[in-house]
Amino acid sequence: MAPLRPRRTNHGRARVMKIGIIGAGNIGGNLTRRFTAVGHDVSVANSRGPHTLTALAEETGATPVTVEEAARGAQVVVVTIPLKAVPNLPAGFLDGAADGLAVIDTGNYYPQQRDGKIAEIEEGLTESRWTERQIGHPVIKAFNGTYAGDILDKPRPKGAPDRVALPVSGDDEAAKKVVRDLIDEIGFDTVDNGGQDNSWRQQPGTPVYGLAADTEAIRKALDSASQERTPEWRA
Repeated sequence: MAPLRPRRTNHGRARVMKIGIIGAGNIGGNLTRRFTAVGHDVSVANSRGPHTLTALAEETGATPVTVEEAARGAQVVVVTIPLKAVPNLPAGFLDGAADGLAVIDTGNYYPQQRDGKIAEIEEGLTESRWTERQIGHPVIKAFNGTYAGDILDKPRPKGAPDRVALPVSGDDEAAKKVVRDLIDEIGFDTVDNGGQDNSWRQQPGTPVYGLAADTEAIRKALDSASQERTPEWRA
């Protein structure tokens, strides 16, 4: 597949965004690859320190940084770490970000498999609303039900008949537009799933979770979701 070109301004120059990624696992690593591939300035951090990110930096051109540095000057920050680790993010880690910062939350609650019991989520709070409360900033929920491999394997040009769509939730419409435009740029359509209180429709165990399909199928999957958590997704 030919690489997708970065979006260009009316003057023909690439519109470069500064993006910070916190978490360099499968999702974070592949988002680093895609965002750098379309020409963005990416800084990437993990809990183990910049020295462990040398190979990813050499492959992509991203800048390895500490978690405290990842958001400096960033217009977009991606938080892609285990949910149980979110409360351990450093205080003020979003300080120094650009005005109008959009924060993407890719997280999922896996109580039996990884995270243990989080009472507020068990009682009905959506996962991303819980994350917002931990970090003190609104988030846009995206990429949480996307297989990491699909981020590299399934991008298609705009208008392609086999282009995959991703659901996106969030209350900040301006930030949501930034995120949806960025997702479009790396080769995917998006479906607006409404505000953060609707984001349960894309949590684990719902029909859209893990679904690689077009916009119509994604909308139908969101509409058919049930808010009741099945036993495998409860503590």
